[in-house]
Amino acid sequence: MAGELRPRWGQPMTGIVTTIVFFLIAWVTWYILSDPRGPVGWFPYPMVMILAVMILVGLWQHMFLGDWPFQKMSPAARGVTMTIVNAALTWFVIEVIFYRVFGMGFNFLSQSNINALAAAGAIVLPDGKIITLEVMQKAHLAQSAIVGFVLIGFFSYPFVTIYFGKWPIRPSNLEQPAAGLAEIGWCSLLTLFFYVVLIVPFFGLVWGKMFGNSIGFNTPWWVGLSGGTPHVYWVFGWWEWMIIILFMTPNVWRMKPWTLIKLPQPWKGLISFCITVVAGYIIALICLQLIPLWADMEDVIKHLPAGDKGNPARFLWIHSAEIAGMTLIPFLQWHHYFDDMSPAKNVDSWGGFWFRTVGVLILTAVLYVCFYHLNFGHWGLGNHHMEHGLAERFINGESLIWNFWWIIPLLWNEWFFHKWPFYVHDAHH
Repeated sequence: MAGELRPRWGQPMTGIVTTIVFFLIAWVTWYILSDPRGPVGWFPYPMVMILAVMILVGLWQHMFLGDWPFQKMSPAARGVTMTIVNAALTWFVIEVIFYRVFGMGFNFLSQSNINALAAAGAIVLPDGKIITLEVMQKAHLAQSAIVGFVLIGFFSYPFVTIYFGKWPIRPSNLEQPAAGLAEIGWCSLLTLFFYVVLIVPFFGLVWGKMFGNSIGFNTPWWVGLSGGTPHVYWVFGWWEWMIIILFMTPNVWRMKPWTLIKLPQPWKGLISFCITVVAGYIIALICLQLIPLWADMEDVIKHLPAGDKGNPARFLWIHSAEIAGMTLIPFLQWHHYFDDMSPAKNVDSWGGFWFRTVGVLILTAVLYVCFYHLNFGHWGLGNHHMEHGLAERFINGESLIWNFWWIIPLLWNEWFFHKWPFYVHDAHH
């Protein structure tokens, strides 16, 4: 059988080469599909929705189904095949599952239903004004509702694998695809549970504002907790940090600090989950305190949308999520393509854990400065919201979209291509 995977050019050269390659792939594909200056110009919608669903579908393909039924193909062939399948499944999930199956019951999850209603002149405000198709397409209400589902899913699908060791699906003698489908079903139930509690009320507010009141959907229950904003960005602000803690665990943390919990499943998973919720919320609150240290809040408040009524809470919560997103590239790249390098001889030691944790935070700050202060978001990505001063850049930076975009080449190479061609197997033994 093939030996261990090893970096083709040793370290850190393999890590440096892959960092450059993934950045260039991300940047070129961004220009083609998303950059307002490029040929397609899908910024930010519908591209952010497509991107989000792609990552979720990729997670199902690799983490749940174990690359079935392509697991025996050569790395290059498997990678190309799984990428094509991912694109087809992404289209199916959006256009069929969300728009046409869920759309049979929920218009708020079906952009095609909303567009059809608007085109027929059926969306009428309490004052009798008819909302046009153009207005509804610009509002991308269903597309953003699907993004909310995927945001929740970025945590609620993989946490069963990472924290619960796939319990209750594993241990068992279930084979693929039965095991993967069972896990997708179980995690979808958990995702719906969190989605109904944390995302749906915001769309109750959006539709309620439009039509005067909302009776079918509840409206945000979190205004008292969020500093006065009913916006779903309150959820983004701490849930994104939960996602980061979750994914740092198998990456640069190498399953620490949860290795300290010696209880059997599901207790180990439940305790890890509860600690993550609390820690994610605390980190978000710390971000809320830190942001004013470098963002001139008087200037920020001047540039807030009128709907915020001078309250920066909505901005602070989404900016907390954007800071979290800046950690994605450093920790994924460090783990997968720099092999968790650290000065400590034992890669699993606590010394290595702390070195990489501090290193990720420093690299996060560097990326943040590049995106906002050096304004890569404007000259590099064509984000027209970033043409002006820092305050407006912070409010409209939308760096999360780029950070998720950047990690797709990395994840696809790691998940689908199993690091080909950057890693090679040792000689057969």
